[in-house]
Amino acid sequence: MAEYEGGAADADDVAAVTRAVLTASRLLVAVSARSLAVVEGQVTLPQFRMLVVLSTRGETKLVELADLLQVAPSTAMRMVDRLIATGFADRQINPGNRRETLLRLTAEGRRIVEDVTAVRRREIAAIVERMPADRRVDLVAALDAFTEAGGEPPVPHGTAALHPLGWTDA
Repeated sequence: MAEYEGGAADADDVAAVTRAVLTASRLLVAVSARSLAVVEGQVTLPQFRMLVVLSTRGETKLVELADLLQVAPSTAMRMVDRLIATGFADRQINPGNRRETLLRLTAEGRRIVEDVTAVRRREIAAIVERMPADRRVDLVAALDAFTEAGGEPPVPHGTAALHPLGWTDA
């Protein structure tokens, strides 16, 4: 077991870490919910998830998109139809295989993702700035280990790249 400042880890360290992560996740969900207020009435949370996946993957086939979102293709198609109707996504015939349709973000769809992400980034940065500097280093190490254990790919340093939290990005 890991050692902490106070000595040997207690037998309940997994439960303590789980409680701490659950508490932090409530904060992150609240930040996410507040950031979605930027697009309130324009897209639903599932539609926003689809926009984020399209922003990270680029042009994507419907079946792949449904798989990434872990929804049925028919559900994905309804979501895509709604996003196309709002002007946030469009579809085109795959020039490499005319039987396939590719889905992609429009400029307006990309703006939605960027706006929501900017709000989240600012709010998280404000929270992090209130932390003592030495604890920030600890937090980075802990979150890196946590995301690695969960199989989430890291966001490349020096970029604003997005990775859809909790969604595979195969």
